[in-house]
Amino acid sequence: MASVWLTGAEWLAVLRIGLGLWWLESWRHKDRKGWFERGTGIAWAADVAGKHRWAAVRGGFRKVVEPRPRAMAYLVVHAELALGLGLVLGVLTPVALVCGLVLNLLYFILMIHDWAEQGQNAMMALISLVALFALSWQTWSLDSALGLF
Repeated sequence: MASVWLTGAEWLAVLRIGLGLWWLESWRHKDRKGWFERGTGIAWAADVAGKHRWAAVRGGFRKVVEPRPRAMAYLVVHAELALGLGLVLGVLTPVALVCGLVLNLLYFILMIHDWAEQGQNAMMALISLVALFALSWQTWSLDSALGLF
């Protein structure tokens, strides 16, 4: 594979690290006090889910998320942090890529009518797929240094 400036594997590592930085920015800009103390994030998502045209989304949200809003708030916020750190540092990278892909797909489905969010979720999901199938943890990762995967 010919490439400019960096090797192909290094460019894939750049892509993986960039995705990790994107997750870290998602975590950084969250009002964690609002999410954890006032339940703003889950309340917003409940409002979106409640108006969703797909009954499966409305029902699934009611059964899984609404009964445990505090736990779900912590799960979402800390998942974004863990994904960001895992991808930037290259720790358990394939796991982080799969989990990030799942989270982006959940966000995509929940916010199917919010076109402003769809581009971000689609691009993050695409980057996750490319980074996963191109084994982007082979370069510049703790996984590689430790001989994992």
